[in-house]
Amino acid sequence: MNELGRQARAAAAELAMAAPGDKNAALQAIAEALEDRRSEIRAANDRDLDQGRAEGLDDALLDRLELNDARIDAMIEGLRQITALPDPVGEITGMDYRPSGIQVGRMRVPLGVIGIIYESRPNVTIDAAALCLKSGNASILRGGKEALHSNQAIAACVRAGLEQAGLPPAAVQVVETIDRAAVGALLKMKQHVDVIIPRGGKGLIERVSAEATIPVIKHLDGICHVYIDDQADLDKARAIALNAKTRRYGVCNAMETLLVAEGVAETVLPDLASAYQDKGVELRGCPRSRAIVPSMRAASEEDWSTEYLAPILSVRVVPDMDAAIEHINRYGSHHTDSMVSENITRARRFLAAVDSSSVMINASTAFADGFEYGLGAEIGISTDKIHVRGPVGLEGLTSQKYIVLGDGHTRP
Repeated sequence: MNELGRQARAAAAELAMAAPGDKNAALQAIAEALEDRRSEIRAANDRDLDQGRAEGLDDALLDRLELNDARIDAMIEGLRQITALPDPVGEITGMDYRPSGIQVGRMRVPLGVIGIIYESRPNVTIDAAALCLKSGNASILRGGKEALHSNQAIAACVRAGLEQAGLPPAAVQVVETIDRAAVGALLKMKQHVDVIIPRGGKGLIERVSAEATIPVIKHLDGICHVYIDDQADLDKARAIALNAKTRRYGVCNAMETLLVAEGVAETVLPDLASAYQDKGVELRGCPRSRAIVPSMRAASEEDWSTEYLAPILSVRVVPDMDAAIEHINRYGSHHTDSMVSENITRARRFLAAVDSSSVMINASTAFADGFEYGLGAEIGISTDKIHVRGPVGLEGLTSQKYIVLGDGHTRP
């Protein structure tokens, strides 16, 4: 691990000075390698899926692990979007003259070496590699054992692209061992690694947060809400509430709690409950919800603060928007929350009052994604408030330093 770190630090110094055209050439070459080696990637992924089924991985984890053609297409499109984005490195802003005559501004610079620890989703390998590369950072990637073969196949594409563009292969390194001790070592490599980004389950992120001696960019839970206001368009509400929960269950932007204003609960809940039942979603409701839909199971206090990552949904009827905001800020994870309403005044208040990294009006929480936000891809979603919040794209992987221009100026 120390050798990986030394190589990454040397590559980071080279990347920080790389021309935008060279980085873009590498990204384009990686995209072409993914297309050319699609069958090899699918075969490697099939090995991981077969092994996962044999080891009893649940459906949500298998879904996160799968690389079908649509997801490979999305990886390639993400690379092309990142290629087309402006290069943030070297951007100078705020150059102002001070009374002394000097000019003071800020220049955007890479963070350096980024360690990324993730589970299940092999597409994270390409997203992380591409975003770190474009933002001038070297990366050390440690994927989960369940995606070992998929990650190795993708890493081969990344190496090919770097070599074709004349950039150091050590700019992106995938840890080949599945030994958990490698994670422990990575979390304490302060001399080689500048930032750690964990992507995975709550257990992984809790471990990283507890053990890391390096700054961490993270989110712990994705307890997302949709609130249906009593001034909502109920057709929109139905579509949003279904999509937010059932598009994919095992993702952090899936809705886990549905809040419904009591003024429309008797109208909207029976129809929604029937639609959820058709899709196999188990509903756990408050007493008021169960009075309207008796087939719901009783929700416990624990349900309101649970990220299910499964076809389970907690449902609560609330008096009004203020009660919905109070519930979200108390039980939510500051990830993504949405309100369905045609009342603009209420919508603006909801946007201001809900303390989450993404707050939405009349849109599904499923849109909380770097790709959908125009970032090309994301390296994670941060619910922290320092440095970066929300989907972490290119700008989130850079910092700023002050630059000062003078002409022989001295300070009296």
